[in-house]
Amino acid sequence: MTRALVIGANGQIGFELVPVLRKLYGSENVIAGYYPEKIDIKLEAPREYIDVLNVDLVESVVKKYDVDEIYNLAAILSATGEKNPQLAFKTNLLGVFNVLEVARKYGTRVFWPSSIAVFGPTTPKYSTPQHTIIEPTTMYGITKYAGELLSRYYVNKYDLDVRGVRWPGIISSEALPGGGTTDYAVEIFYYAIEGKKYTCYLHEDTMLPMMYMPDAIKSIIQLMNADKSKLETFVGYNVSAFSFTPKQLEKEIKKYIPEFQVEYKPDYRQQIADSWPRTIDDCVARKEWGWSPEWVFESMVKDMLMKISKKLGKSINIK
Repeated sequence: MTRALVIGANGQIGFELVPVLRKLYGSENVIAGYYPEKIDIKLEAPREYIDVLNVDLVESVVKKYDVDEIYNLAAILSATGEKNPQLAFKTNLLGVFNVLEVARKYGTRVFWPSSIAVFGPTTPKYSTPQHTIIEPTTMYGITKYAGELLSRYYVNKYDLDVRGVRWPGIISSEALPGGGTTDYAVEIFYYAIEGKKYTCYLHEDTMLPMMYMPDAIKSIIQLMNADKSKLETFVGYNVSAFSFTPKQLEKEIKKYIPEFQVEYKPDYRQQIADSWPRTIDDCVARKEWGWSPEWVFESMVKDMLMKISKKLGKSINIK
């Protein structure tokens, strides 16, 4: 039976990945690795404190549970990374190196996600291809691209089974985002449902690629279960679902909450968003491991409103 370690289990992705993996592998076979030592959300056992910058700590958990797969989700995201680029560098790159070294030593499979942040101002904005100009301008993007190269090095040098995708902005109804440039696409739902005016930090016409959390989880499971012999890229697969602007999201929410108000006051995150693609070409992922998203923009908005209103104990007429 597979035994998996999820590093960053208390983060936006990890919080929803852990229960999915526990259904697949059994609750006792999925270890929730959390950071920092004191966290606000409850994680069922087995759970372990893990700092990716402490390679001995990572190794001790892998040895203790005889781990077969590591899902390394530890990261300092784009907006937070620009406030503390030194921490972003250490966590996003040295942390990846530590995990890869432990995995090399124990022959452990690894899932590690990259991001559309690897693309920069010189990258084609529409239908951004898998192989293109990559010149990121944020520390987050720089570390993610370096992490792709490093991971692929371990694939080629040591035949280590490392896999990963380039995620767009991730939208979740369960866990709050953690400092990314696309966080507005989650925050806005809470303001709308609570009857508050929302101030968006991006221009209303800033189009960015996004993905609903169920599809993000699907991309992990599908890639990790793919036939290794059919994979050529391994790490940094473009994956896409839909793209929209803040104004389009506002209008879609207003179909259910007509009185909702949004004002637009771009801040430092606008420059980050402007450097990213508008739409993504994910034909390589579709070819190599059959990637295909299930959710579209309209159904995502409706589902988010239903789930968050229930969580907040609010009543909204959603037909």
